[in-house]
Amino acid sequence: MYNVLLTPDQEKLRDEVAAFVRDDVPRQLILDMDAEKVNYPREFLEAAAKRRLLGLRFPKEYGGRGLSWADEVVALEEVGVLGGSLPCLYSLVSIVGEALNVFGTAEQKERYLRPALEAKMTVAEALTEPRGGSDFFGATTTARRDGDSYILNGQKRFIVGAEGADFFFVYAKSNPDAPSHESLSAFIVERGPEVEVQHVYGLLGTRGGGTGRVYFRDVRVPKENLIGREHGAAEIFYQMMIPERMTSGAGSLGGARVALEIAARYSDQRKAFGKKIRAFQGVSFRVAESITLLDAARAFTHATARAVDAGGEPGRVRRLVSECKKFTTESAWEIINHAMQVMGGIGYTRVYPIERMLRDARLSLIWTGSSEIMNLIIQHEYYRELAASRYGRDVEADAQHAEEPGEKVYE
Repeated sequence: MYNVLLTPDQEKLRDEVAAFVRDDVPRQLILDMDAEKVNYPREFLEAAAKRRLLGLRFPKEYGGRGLSWADEVVALEEVGVLGGSLPCLYSLVSIVGEALNVFGTAEQKERYLRPALEAKMTVAEALTEPRGGSDFFGATTTARRDGDSYILNGQKRFIVGAEGADFFFVYAKSNPDAPSHESLSAFIVERGPEVEVQHVYGLLGTRGGGTGRVYFRDVRVPKENLIGREHGAAEIFYQMMIPERMTSGAGSLGGARVALEIAARYSDQRKAFGKKIRAFQGVSFRVAESITLLDAARAFTHATARAVDAGGEPGRVRRLVSECKKFTTESAWEIINHAMQVMGGIGYTRVYPIERMLRDARLSLIWTGSSEIMNLIIQHEYYRELAASRYGRDVEADAQHAEEPGEKVYE
């Protein structure tokens, strides 16, 4: 089914990224990251940049390939087989690059987007705060205008890539007296003495990606580093939710796929009661459920990518992206759980990577918008669409007593 979704060029891209993942990412790097012996694998990004695999959607003039979301999700699935942290660091270039590419000036693109795509500068997105994750517009980090600069103060946490980032994409409250959606501005903040990063340790999974707390203490940011309009970060945030959630969804497909493959191969070799365990419905039905979930999630991801490329009504795109993120990450979590159940006790050990994959996958249901936040967006946009659309047959009238007086009472 997968090949039906791809063009010949996308098949070539898939094979190209798969070769990078196979040949350029040492097994020991993954093991050392999970053991927290490596806190920021800059060499991984440099290797991807050497193959021109970072920021595939961005213009060729800045080092991208000028590809589409339909192309990028193909690459993201292949990178996704590497677990949690490496795909996230890979995706950060696409996420932060979106703000620079869509809202940045030519000078900002040359100064920050190009070196990010070349891995000469590394990036992190500073969004979450101790007082707010889902409550984005409740941010308390402040940006005060001071002549030709802004003075930033505040704290961000759970910032993936913080430990190795050369610059941060930061949201800060620049107009505290305005309504929340008109109160924030977005900035590029270069690492410096006033930017302190504290390493976060003890994570369940997704380790080794330099996740940290970031403190901004009277950081002077030149006005040239304002992205978009002053107090206009809301439109940037809504645009950024597309790469945030598409990368989470597409990346989760890779982990789910390889977990299913490992479990299916195991079930075709492991014997119990004189039979291969795939002969038992308790095993084979879990495999069948996983296959179905993976195919559905992949098809949904590719359909959503094409919808984003096509543009159209922003609310509908927002709904589809939210559905895609929720469905693919939840499906991946379920597939990996099925894999562990199929393998039994050995799946719970470090003889196989399933236990690490399970730990890594759990975060995907929380970050870049939890499943609950996705539900809020999905139902909100659907009700809005429903109120605006009325076409085709009025099926509600196809009931024998549809016109019965006094029965359809709503208040």
